[in-house]
Amino acid sequence: MDELNERKQNILYAVIKYYLETGEPVGSRTISKITDLNLSSATIRNEMSDLEDLGYVVSPHTSAGRVPTDKGYRFYVDKLMAEKDKEVSEVKEVMLNQTERVEKVFKQLVSYVANATQLPTMISAPSITKNRVKFIQLSYVDDKNVLLVVVMEGNVVRNRVVPKSSALDNEAMLRLNMLLNTHLNGLTLQEINLGLVSKIKDAAGEFTNIVEEVLNTIADTISEDDLEIYTSGATNIFKYPELSDSRRASAFLDNFEDKEDLADLINEVQIDSEKRGTGLQVYIGDEAPSKNLKDCSLVTATYDLGNGVKGTIGIIGPKRMDYENVMTNLSNLKSQLENTLKRSDDNEPI
Repeated sequence: MDELNERKQNILYAVIKYYLETGEPVGSRTISKITDLNLSSATIRNEMSDLEDLGYVVSPHTSAGRVPTDKGYRFYVDKLMAEKDKEVSEVKEVMLNQTERVEKVFKQLVSYVANATQLPTMISAPSITKNRVKFIQLSYVDDKNVLLVVVMEGNVVRNRVVPKSSALDNEAMLRLNMLLNTHLNGLTLQEINLGLVSKIKDAAGEFTNIVEEVLNTIADTISEDDLEIYTSGATNIFKYPELSDSRRASAFLDNFEDKEDLADLINEVQIDSEKRGTGLQVYIGDEAPSKNLKDCSLVTATYDLGNGVKGTIGIIGPKRMDYENVMTNLSNLKSQLENTLKRSDDNEPI
């Protein structure tokens, strides 16, 4: 890349992007029309000639159109990765600046609600664990690979180069793109069941490995970050005789202190919330997603920050809990979290 000035880099980038989208050789006139480089066709033609001499593009026929070489694709992928690394670094920097304040807010709120209700309370930090597939795009890279781009709700984008198990021409690529988008768009990972996967693989035929890579990319995107859960008031359970005997109390405390169990519980609650279309839910006894709560009641509220980013608040207690007080506290906390965190997203102080 050191041998390329900024203008050559921009032209090469445009050539590769156009070719990935169309599969057709691209000429200088096309580049002048589809970009805002403000360069004449003659200037672009000269630069493309230099790029060919340097081995980044090649003319497949006698026409003036060029296509990328392996060296050109390497430039594109390296530049793409550098841009993504920069985006990730910028996001991490913002998050690091806010993490301490956000953690403080959650710890204060969960402690406040546990004290106000005298019941064990949990709050999950906002996450994209229920993010939906927004768009899938397969593009030609070379005879052995395709570029997979998966876009999730909230414009979370993941790119992956996928090896082809067999020849994949433009028509087959189009059919595969239509197949994937028709069946997967708008779904969460939890909604992509084995029956649907089997149906897609059958339709994909010899390209099942690409389907598997798509599903792996979706799963990797969703599971990148561990779910952060804040808890308070676990010992409040001993105030209720029906839950304080050693067997029930031990089972409850084991469940309440195990973050993996709580994460599974929260995931189930969020799925249920989406199905019911309500942010406030009450589970009594066996209705609860966890068997360890069969002697309890669980009241939950899902707060929504938009763009597929959600979190859950839960209060656990005996079946004779003061439901009115608990539901009032949850509703107030839900509103407070949404207002506070949305202000934080707008860079206002928490």
